[in-house]
Amino acid sequence: MQLDHVALATRDAAGPVATLVGDLGATVLSGGLALGYRPMQVYLGNEHEGMKVELLEPWEVATNDFLDRFLTRHGEGPHHLTFKVDDLEATLAEVTAAGFTPVGIDLSFPIWREAFLQPREAHGTVVQLAESSSPAKTVFEEYRFVRDGGVQAMMKPWWPEPPPRASDGATLRRIVMATPSIPDALQFFAGVLGGTQRGEGENARDGEGADWVELEWSDGAHLRLEHHADRPAGVDRLEADGPGPSRVLELAGTRLVVNPDQ
Repeated sequence: MQLDHVALATRDAAGPVATLVGDLGATVLSGGLALGYRPMQVYLGNEHEGMKVELLEPWEVATNDFLDRFLTRHGEGPHHLTFKVDDLEATLAEVTAAGFTPVGIDLSFPIWREAFLQPREAHGTVVQLAESSSPAKTVFEEYRFVRDGGVQAMMKPWWPEPPPRASDGATLRRIVMATPSIPDALQFFAGVLGGTQRGEGENARDGEGADWVELEWSDGAHLRLEHHADRPAGVDRLEADGPGPSRVLELAGTRLVVNPDQ
């Protein structure tokens, strides 16, 4: 299982695309059209480290207005986390046996099969479980494919033409989630979704007493769980390393903290 990307909902992808590509040097990977929305993905990183961000914009909402309703209710911001699995049916059996209730199960398209866990079960965010037939099995393979051959799109890109790509690119290091209970969140993201613990706050042991715990997946994606009793549970911010001083950017209603390169 891999933590594939974080998806952000926006009414207009132009601003986020300009920030990601023009300011942070991201690489546009892919995009397309779907029922009620149109997605595009960008990569903040290089051949060895980095993570993906997906932007979701409403499109032909008469066919499906779920994203439009989300934006009306919540405004722009984090929409879901996607975890890719090798065998979705087997994963769904394991998740169900663990006491969770997947919804929106769609196994009808061999190239992309999916199901979802709702925020009340997934610690404040929607979790998408997906099985893909793409030959690129890691984000690094996706990045190399696009770098060498161009954006993966079976159509003219719908998104605005990005500005020239910044020469000094940033690297997305982690997604940070707020939670009132690190042990409970750790049981879900490590125990159910396969994250490996890579660090925790001082005076902590296996998540107990920790103010944060860092998880990593096989492709190098990182998720940090932070204890916050006074914030809504769910995606709190993104953290990246990049050139220049520390700064906080607004990206589709989501805080993006950029720290000096390590």
